[in-house]
Amino acid sequence: MNGSNPAISSPSISPPSMLTLVLLTGLSAMSISIFLPSLPQMAEYFDVEYSVIQLSISGYIAMNAVVQFVIGPLSDRFGRRTMMLWACMIFVLATIGCLLTDNAYVFLFFRTLQAVVISAGVIARAVVRDIADERDAASMIGYIMMGMSMVPMIGPTLGGFLGEWFGWQASFILLLISGIAISILTYVDMGETAPQTRSSLVQQVKSYPNILNNHAFWAYSLITMFANGTFFLFLTGGPIIGSVVFEMSPSVFGLYFAFTPLGYLIGNYLSGRFSKHYGMQKMIAAGIVFAAIGLVAILLLSYSGLTTPIIFFGLMFLVGLGNGLILPNATVGMLSVKPELIGSASGLGAAIMTGGGAILSTSASIVVYSGSGVTPMVWLMLLTFGLVALLYWWSCTIKVEHSHR
Repeated sequence: MNGSNPAISSPSISPPSMLTLVLLTGLSAMSISIFLPSLPQMAEYFDVEYSVIQLSISGYIAMNAVVQFVIGPLSDRFGRRTMMLWACMIFVLATIGCLLTDNAYVFLFFRTLQAVVISAGVIARAVVRDIADERDAASMIGYIMMGMSMVPMIGPTLGGFLGEWFGWQASFILLLISGIAISILTYVDMGETAPQTRSSLVQQVKSYPNILNNHAFWAYSLITMFANGTFFLFLTGGPIIGSVVFEMSPSVFGLYFAFTPLGYLIGNYLSGRFSKHYGMQKMIAAGIVFAAIGLVAILLLSYSGLTTPIIFFGLMFLVGLGNGLILPNATVGMLSVKPELIGSASGLGAAIMTGGGAILSTSASIVVYSGSGVTPMVWLMLLTFGLVALLYWWSCTIKVEHSHR
């Protein structure tokens, strides 16, 4: 496969264990969600408006897009292992910075710097695609995301109790301990799987047009962007709905929040179990159907006067299930367009996915406010899934055109 490219030679494959890949991606997921129930507490501690401390989510997500844009070609050029070790070290130092400051804007700086840990997701996907073919990769990524999805299911619940018992800093102390432990695990277990390339970083970046001119890459990248964007909408608007609409305490919100990642967990398991047999297109279609059913049911029940926490968060389970079916399979479709540029494709696609999610997350504060109820946010989520359906149809037409050539 790589033999046609003189700048690439065979890799010395020493893949990390599945557990290492799960824990690495799990750390990146935990750093997003564990402190969500403590956001009102943090705003009070730093003596700022809630909208300011909310930048710890949207700013973090925006920086994710920047990191993912560059980490792909860097991992192609310098290796998956090297870049992952650097990312872990920077994450640990940034977490220490978050804990030591009492200034909101210094905190936001270090919090944004924590986003470097998102490299784990890009590099883990690239490692899988280094060592597996398309159908096996979809199953492996499904299992990795299944393990990873347990973190946002448990994280906010744990963070809610930690915040009530010990203060918001306890969540960041847990992130620090986890970051140090996983850095050591990465050093010990993660071998190099990337093809050895003699291309410079500039040459790697110049390869981006080869990826961006591919219609299939855009179809699958945008599918992941809008599907994941619905979760970012929920991530940002959910705490407001929990505290303002349903008047929940942080620990209670953390328990209800777990419904969505539980659905994602099951969807990832189903992707790992069945993608190899049914193919990624059918799995993506099933995910769209489940998510749409959940969102439409919330709207119908809300307009009928039935808006309760168990109805809203319980039906969000189906949205999580849909994303669990869509994201692993669309990700493999995205990575398969240029096998010789897996790291770059992984980084570019993740940057597109996260950048769009950052934009959608900021819109949550516009549609969710005191007195808004749940329907404006649900309508926005349903609209984004409508776009996912259109992009899915586009990806199918691209597959048909390719098969007729």
